[in-house]
Amino acid sequence: MLLNGDCLDKKSEEPRENGYQEAEAGDEASGQEVIVIQDTGFTVKILVPGIEAFSLQVSPQEMVQEIHQVLMDREDTCHRTCFSLQLDGNVLDNFSELRTIEGLEEGSVLRVVEEPYTVREARIHVRHIRDLLKSLDPSDAFNGVDCNSLSFLSVFTDGDLGDSGKRKKKGVEMEPIDCTPPEHILPGSRERPLCALQPQNRDWKPLQCLKVLTMSGWNPPPGNRKMHGDLMYLFVITAEDRHVSITASTRGFYLNQSTAYNFNPKPASPRFLSHSLVELLNQISPTFKKNFALLQKKRVQRHPFERIATPFQVYSWTAPQVEHAMDCVRAEDAYTSRLGYEEHIPGQTRDWNEELQTTRELPRKNLPERLLRERAIFKVHSDFTAAATRGAMAVIDGNVMAINPSEETKMQMFIWNNIFFSLGFDVRDHYKDFGGDVAAYVAPTNDLNGVRTYNAVDVEGLYTLGTVVVDYRGYRVTAQSIIPGILEREQEQSVIYGSIDFGKTVVSHPRYLELLEKTSRPLKIQRHRVLNDREEEVELCSSVECKGIIGNDGRHYILDLLRTFPPDLNFLPVAGEELPEECRRAGFPKPHRHKLCCLRQELVDAFVEHRYLLFMKLAAIQLMQQKAKRVESPGPLENGTSEAGASETPEAMEAAGEEGASGLAKVKELAETIASDNGPAVDPKSREVIQNACKAVGSVSSTSFDIRFNPDIFSPGVRFPESCQDEVRDQKQLLKDAAAFLLSCQIPGLVKDCTDHTVLPMDGATLAEAMHQRGINIRYLGKVLDFVLRSPARPQLDHIYKIGISELITRSAKHIFKTYLQGVELSGLSAAISHFLNCFLSSFPNPVAHLPADELVSKKKNKRRKNRPPGGADNTAWAVVTPQELWKDICQEAKNYFDFSLECETVDQAVETFGLQKITLLREISLKTGIQILLKEYSFDSRHKPAFTEEDVLNIFPVVKHVNPKASDAFHFFQSGQAKVQQGFLKEGCELITEALNLFNNVYGAMHVEICACLRLLARLHYIMGDYAEALSNQQKAVLMSERVLGIEHPNTIQEYMHLALYCFASSQLSTALSLLYRARYLLLLVFGEDHPEMALLDNNIGLVLHGVMEYELALRFLENALSINAKYHGAKSLKVALSHHLVARVYESKAEFRSALQHEKEGYTIYKSQLGENHEKTRESSDYLKCLTQQAVALQRTMNEIYRNGSSANIVPLKVTAPSMASVLEQLHIINGILFIPLRSVRG
Repeated sequence: MLLNGDCLDKKSEEPRENGYQEAEAGDEASGQEVIVIQDTGFTVKILVPGIEAFSLQVSPQEMVQEIHQVLMDREDTCHRTCFSLQLDGNVLDNFSELRTIEGLEEGSVLRVVEEPYTVREARIHVRHIRDLLKSLDPSDAFNGVDCNSLSFLSVFTDGDLGDSGKRKKKGVEMEPIDCTPPEHILPGSRERPLCALQPQNRDWKPLQCLKVLTMSGWNPPPGNRKMHGDLMYLFVITAEDRHVSITASTRGFYLNQSTAYNFNPKPASPRFLSHSLVELLNQISPTFKKNFALLQKKRVQRHPFERIATPFQVYSWTAPQVEHAMDCVRAEDAYTSRLGYEEHIPGQTRDWNEELQTTRELPRKNLPERLLRERAIFKVHSDFTAAATRGAMAVIDGNVMAINPSEETKMQMFIWNNIFFSLGFDVRDHYKDFGGDVAAYVAPTNDLNGVRTYNAVDVEGLYTLGTVVVDYRGYRVTAQSIIPGILEREQEQSVIYGSIDFGKTVVSHPRYLELLEKTSRPLKIQRHRVLNDREEEVELCSSVECKGIIGNDGRHYILDLLRTFPPDLNFLPVAGEELPEECRRAGFPKPHRHKLCCLRQELVDAFVEHRYLLFMKLAAIQLMQQKAKRVESPGPLENGTSEAGASETPEAMEAAGEEGASGLAKVKELAETIASDNGPAVDPKSREVIQNACKAVGSVSSTSFDIRFNPDIFSPGVRFPESCQDEVRDQKQLLKDAAAFLLSCQIPGLVKDCTDHTVLPMDGATLAEAMHQRGINIRYLGKVLDFVLRSPARPQLDHIYKIGISELITRSAKHIFKTYLQGVELSGLSAAISHFLNCFLSSFPNPVAHLPADELVSKKKNKRRKNRPPGGADNTAWAVVTPQELWKDICQEAKNYFDFSLECETVDQAVETFGLQKITLLREISLKTGIQILLKEYSFDSRHKPAFTEEDVLNIFPVVKHVNPKASDAFHFFQSGQAKVQQGFLKEGCELITEALNLFNNVYGAMHVEICACLRLLARLHYIMGDYAEALSNQQKAVLMSERVLGIEHPNTIQEYMHLALYCFASSQLSTALSLLYRARYLLLLVFGEDHPEMALLDNNIGLVLHGVMEYELALRFLENALSINAKYHGAKSLKVALSHHLVARVYESKAEFRSALQHEKEGYTIYKSQLGENHEKTRESSDYLKCLTQQAVALQRTMNEIYRNGSSANIVPLKVTAPSMASVLEQLHIINGILFIPLRSVRG
């Protein structure tokens, strides 16, 4: 069964030969553990003052607090925040689990009791009311705050899709629907409008409940009023324009007699005291009462996934013009250092380091413990990321005081909210030998990759710092949690392992060696010795600049993990070292801008796995040779396999043929025996085989396969003792082989997968991801494109080439933009960005930049500028950039960095030469740099005026890189579920994946990329097993989640829309299915353009649905477009093309144009016959269909002749041309979408 793109993460399982994979608990054990979590739920009754009692389903592991949350969200109780829950008169503790509460059982009655307010509770109440008033307002999502993000699905489905939807199923299949798409969606259209990306949602015209709700200027209450219970004062202007002043007191809210200029705290009439602000406002404003009720009704109707916060902030690169409304809470937040709900946490600022490390120390013996631990780690992490992002922006915007204010701006460091911030510049020539500022810029991301890796290995007792890297306004800021005590002492004193000067002085420590030894196996790091400046040998188990510091809390921290992985020799020329032939052919080694180029972890893993297969084959061949020799003569075995020999053996391996398979099994057994302790039992000949094979593949052990890298090889300044020269020589060879492996295996592998369409990138990000999964760094992009150009299947890789070129152009532009922005002061930001975009994308030949001094004239010219931006470049240099210069720089950058010749002098030439779209380039550059632009139609091609004005640049967002903690148990369940499904056991697969979904929800909360993949697969399974309603509901969630977590036009979202459309069609929601498909087509046009293999699938889907609703002309336009795209990307003789011909023929048949129908079906028949042979069922089906078409054609001809002969009195038999049945359309939809309904084996179990 094919599951289109349902793989979560194609990272291959770690090869097991390195023997560090933990044994997974048997399935039974994990089965038992899961049962523990799912205690059965029960129902309690809730009594709220003023409304009828209602029942609520709860589960024993929930906390009391979660019932609070439910009540604060329910339509009829949402305006209450300050209450306790009581059972038989006893107040329940907020943080206790329900199962620990005595006497709480099925049918218990919980009373909601109003509690007196405190200042904190009053503030929470006002904040909550403001959130309710803003609940349908999308401005937070456009502004990228509080983890809000956009979703547009409901615009296309007209509300919910399930049975609760507005449109109940019609009995008749054919409801009259308008199927014509907007002009720009039709095949062949050249226009790519931007406004359609964010259609206006009807619910956004917010119902105005109040004009103003804000804190009063009379705050805080004076002492005498405080003693009367006044907590704070609010100022409100109602929709009827009544100005009122409100007192929040310990007992609730009431009107007072103050005005804007007169303070009079006495109660005003009506003398109405209300515990809830909403009830008070209901009393004084009829409009508020009506609109607030309507607003809550609408809020509750929205799908929960449209409102839940995402774990990490997603930013939108376009936004409509939104009115800036007065908002007391937002104003207050901006000027307090509030992060998340800080006032909920005693002691105000959080000790991030303590939180991050304590969560790692939680127990993890069984499943419930692991879930608790992973949930805590994930939560702290997403909070830390949000805090770090906010802090980094504050630092660059100049709102944080430096801890070393007297030094120049580049060198300043900052502490804010217990997070340490440093800028990506080379301070104190630390990176002088590595490329200066350029090295200082990449070091943080390398370090972050190191942190990610050590966190994933998760060794008890070894700690890393919370690390977030933020790129904002052209600067790179590293945010780290602070090791306790590190600020009080000098670095030299604290480092007890590693080196602070890149290998001159090196120290080691037994406890660190012991801890790092545990990581060395999974990370393939070799324990090695280096010399320090006193010629002493020091033993390390990491690169030299990895430092070990014991904090005041006694924990062992490691930091500066920028060289966790071995160096990439293709970009590190070393005098006197020659690279393998494959590298030299490709023009390597090439000097790079910095000397910190590392291989990716994925590459190291793939290389080791490749070597393992080689090892097994070599040993198998030698064992067979021995067997053969034993038969001939017992002569000694020659070992002729050197490194060179190793690469020539594949021919011999092929010859080993059939016997090889059993040979490999023997080797495996043999290798395991030798590696275990009963070595002596093995005869010396076999032992020699293993030794030879180990030697040939470069294993560090001679008795078992074990490949490790020494990360310090070729590191400037690091010296090795004499005694290790052999080892160092082998290590150098290994690094050269790895560099060659990337060029000779990984890049061709990627291109092959793209040719087979097993990998289908649609934009820059998905292409980068595909490269990264194979361990190819982005700096190889030029090489990948060269390989595509030289590929025999070049036309079938057209889409890859286009995506690669636009990625190359936008990345080069990003590098230039980064330095360009550093010279711009805040007041010139929008002018500078719009000028850059004009030079980059507009056809207007000479855009002029507006310097920011236009609007205001200052009295005296200030000579000394205090607040220069870090990096302090010239503040107006950006204004003289021209399009010609910029494009010259882009081509230069592409050549220098990616070694690729673009040879374009203008944007129009680039668009023309490579077939790119300006709107796509705009999207890519905006996403990469964090620009947000106004949602409107831009005339890029006008030669009379520039495309962008400064009003079009709305915002600049940070681009944030952070660690993504994983839910390991859930992921294992997900993978086993996938495996079961692949074997055809759908029911068991479905159960495992449902379980995975529960565990994912347990760790990540409701919103996460991995949950999205889980839901998509569940939907597909339910669909195949015939449960359409369940499939629809799961897929709807998957679409919403993909929009919210990945972005509204992310390639993943496009595919989710396509799946949802299919399930809608199957559930007879035809118009919805069409509008979803049109949306997917529009998004793909915007993100890439029309000429993409995925477009053929989309157009086939659209064409089939249109055929089903008898829109034949339209259907033909889409199906014929799909036919030509399929022919281009799959070859004119492929089965996909045959199927396309058949689909087109069916529409012609429905139109009674039999000649065209016959022509297409013949083409299809020819392909089937040549590809599958005469007797294949497909060929036979096609031939039967041809006969049927011929008969119809003959019948039609007869009728025509009859009419010619007898005129109108002819005796005409009506033609039998019928509209296709829904079932037949659905069947074709299944075929093109690769859904095979498996025979009943699937429902076993």
